[in-house]
Amino acid sequence: MADRGSVVVEAAIIVPLLLLVFLAGVELFGVARTQVELTAAAREGARQAATSSDPARAVRSVRAALGPATRSDAAVSVRRPGVVGAVATVSVRLEYPFVSFLWGGVRIPLRASASMRTER
Repeated sequence: MADRGSVVVEAAIIVPLLLLVFLAGVELFGVARTQVELTAAAREGARQAATSSDPARAVRSVRAALGPATRSDAAVSVRRPGVVGAVATVSVRLEYPFVSFLWGGVRIPLRASASMRTER
């Protein structure tokens, strides 16, 4: 008879913990997805910076490659020397709102950069 209530107590402890672990996994997946997105966008921007002398074209390319959720918050920088064969570097930074369902959110800095040799 004493064990009847213990199942309810155990479930009351385990279910919130399982939910917390699940939500943390979803948040970690979001961080990983955003990091991959930033890396791909930086690579696309580096391609544009390597073939065009206009840094604004590389910035537009990065913004076009980013998804709508990260497009406006990302900071893009382009470093392109004016010499053919030099290395052009595009960097993308973003403050990701991690654990948005707890504590009002903790912001994690994510960065990606890509470099390519200039062709023109």
